[in-house]
Amino acid sequence: MIAFKYTVFALISTVVNIMFQYLSFLIYDGILSLYVAMFMGTVAGLVLKYILDKKYIFFHTPKSKKDDGKKFFLYSLMGVFTTFIFWGFEIGFDYMYESENAKYVGAVVGLSIGYVVKYFLDKKFVFKD
Repeated sequence: MIAFKYTVFALISTVVNIMFQYLSFLIYDGILSLYVAMFMGTVAGLVLKYILDKKYIFFHTPKSKKDDGKKFFLYSLMGVFTTFIFWGFEIGFDYMYESENAKYVGAVVGLSIGYVVKYFLDKKFVFKD
């Protein structure tokens, strides 16, 4: 059941990430707009995924705001490596293919791989108690 919930939450977070990227492009489409959009999507997806994972996957109840902040920091730190996977696929697809939607396909592929890796990192290093 955990794998199913984690997959659903990863899909929801992916949709939120892509939606924020799309909205970012509507607002700004100038120099480095892909990187601005990826950053905006990453932050939106990260916060949502942390809330869902903490409560429904790892069943963690923070002891205090400090504890929650520490967990969020560790959760974000584990996400650095997986973010490079996600961004690498998105940038690679955008560069390799002429389609306007290629970057979104790359994002979905990269996020899918990244979320699998992230689960194991979070289980081992973030929510280990």
